[in-house]
This record gives sequence, C-alpha cells and structure tokens, in this order.
Amino acid sequence: MNLDNKIRTIPNFPKKGIMFKDITTVLKDAEGLAFCVDTLYEKYKNKGITKIIGIESRGFIIGTALAYRLSIGFVPIRKPGKLPAETIRQEYQLEYGTDAIEIHKDAISHGERVLMHDDVLATGGTMEAACKLVNQLGGVIVGLSFLIELSFLNPRKKLKEYDIFSLISYDSE
Repeated sequence: MNLDNKIRTIPNFPKKGIMFKDITTVLKDAEGLAFCVDTLYEKYKNKGITKIIGIESRGFIIGTALAYRLSIGFVPIRKPGKLPAETIRQEYQLEYGTDAIEIHKDAISHGERVLMHDDVLATGGTMEAACKLVNQLGGVIVGLSFLIELSFLNPRKKLKEYDIFSLISYDSE
C-alpha cells in the first residue's frame, strides 16, 4: 500500500512554514488503518513485548489497537496533570522553551519489555523524554515505532541506541 497517498499535508499548521502531516486521513480509511496496525503487528508479534507505551495523544490511537492485536496492555504517557495516580515526570527541550510528560509510577514493572509508539517522529525530543521515563521505571525498550518519520529533521541522532521502525519516511518537507 502507498501510505503516502493516504496522508494529508496541511501547509502552515500549526504555524507558518510547517508542512503538517495529518494522519486523520489514514485513520478514517479502513484499509489504511488496517495496514498500519497489521504491519506493526507483523513486525513486533514475536518480540516478547508485554506493553505498548503510547505518547499523547495520537500515539494512543494506533498504540491501543496494536496492544489489542498483540493481546498485551497499553500505557499512556501524558502531559502533566492528566494522569490520576502518582507519576514521574520528564522535561524536554522544545524549539522555544521546555515541555514535560508523565507516566504512572506503577505503569510498568522492572524488566518488562515494552514497545514505544507515537504517530510522528520529528525531532525526537518527546520520544527521548518518554524513553527516559521508561528507563527510570526499569523497563526494557524493545523498539520505537511510528507511522511517519520526518528524517530531514535527523531525529535518529537523539535516539541512536534504539531500534526505530517507521511506516513512512519523508526526506524533505
């Protein structure tokens, strides 16, 4: 399947100069959605993964579907103040300033094998922070999966210690 044909590009969103890759057009397409989940399932079905870690918010969509398909649990990583139980927090750098994400302290057990998932790999900052949270809890990161990778931003530089799999990669805006 040519996934690129199912991804909509929105110019100047969320700010001028950005060519936003919109996955909602893939999600609303039954064939496109099935392709994404099935391809990731085939890649990870024999890796001994016990949880999918999805990053807010679009990482929840395919992440939960994949967890269901693999018959394993799903754990959300969210923006601060969105999780109800005790959390740990990781700050990370943005282009202008900082942001933070959190995970429940009891979300994963020490030594548990997890797959990290998000919709888009851009600069790698959010995923790098998410990996730090999982490492702090003692999780074993089996891989990082994405629907889209913006390779022209060189995100793998920050995440070079991990096995990264993206369904589609863009070499330029």
